[in-house]
Amino acid sequence: MSKRIMMAAAAASIAFAAPAVGQNLGSGLVNVQIGDVTLLNNFLNNDQIAALNNLNIPVTVQVPIGVAANVCDVSANVLAKQLKSGDATCTAKSGSQALAQSVNKQLLSQKK
Repeated sequence: MSKRIMMAAAAASIAFAAPAVGQNLGSGLVNVQIGDVTLLNNFLNNDQIAALNNLNIPVTVQVPIGVAANVCDVSANVLAKQLKSGDATCTAKSGSQALAQSVNKQLLSQKK
């Protein structure tokens, strides 16, 4: 198995083992900054995108390490080391369904 496939499998297993959104950062959540809301165009509906555009950009959501590693294009090990020494933060370079769900739960569902 190639090193890249093994790393992807490890990141995926971390994502499934990570705690639910809404728990504190000490439990394995990473702050993901989203400066370009168009990253979520394929994952949110037009009303959700419009509501997100009304927020002050960049926005930040907390997601499991595996999700953050995927959308920020950074190693899960790097984020885990950041968590051990305090907060872990990265900037989203791509979108995903998991990131969109976190945005919806943490930012948009409060805006009714």
